[in-house]
Amino acid sequence: MANQNKSSNSGEQGFASMDAKKQREIASQGGKAAHEKGTAHEFTSEEAREAGHKGGQVAHERGTAHEFTSEEAKEAGRKGGESVSQDREHMSDIGRKGGKS
Repeated sequence: MANQNKSSNSGEQGFASMDAKKQREIASQGGKAAHEKGTAHEFTSEEAREAGHKGGQVAHERGTAHEFTSEEAKEAGRKGGESVSQDREHMSDIGRKGGKS
């Protein structure tokens, strides 16, 4: 008799039947390997913005979106700005693009 994967998710086998934490661990390993090999997709800022927008829409439709207070939004923006400004190469690219326009 074949070994069947017992899962609370009826009909799901293999990766789909694993808990979310295990799936994230495996996906993370795959992403790291792809970056090391140079085969990972590098999102443009437009692609990232579109993906974030779609994710936000889905979260709101499901009622799972976090509603940020204005203080939380300010703090997130400040942290993001600090992070980006520490990336000298990225900031140089921005400066070059600004100088061309």
